[in-house]
Amino acid sequence: METILAHPENQEQLEAIKAFLKALKIKFESKKEEKPNYDPEFVKMLLEGKKQIEEGRGVKISLEDLWK
Repeated sequence: METILAHPENQEQLEAIKAFLKALKIKFESKKEEKPNYDPEFVKMLLEGKKQIEEGRGVKISLEDLWK
């Protein structure tokens, strides 16, 4: 058989899908989406870069100069 993954956009859609599957006596599993775990050092580096740009310490490079 096949597996079907559904991505409801809100709680109402989720409840409707569950009710539909129960009515048809279809077995299903439900699990919450997990947020990706980023390396804390990577996150720290990105936040520091954002802070530097906000403080005007960033460097702008034009697309033309990027590959030179």
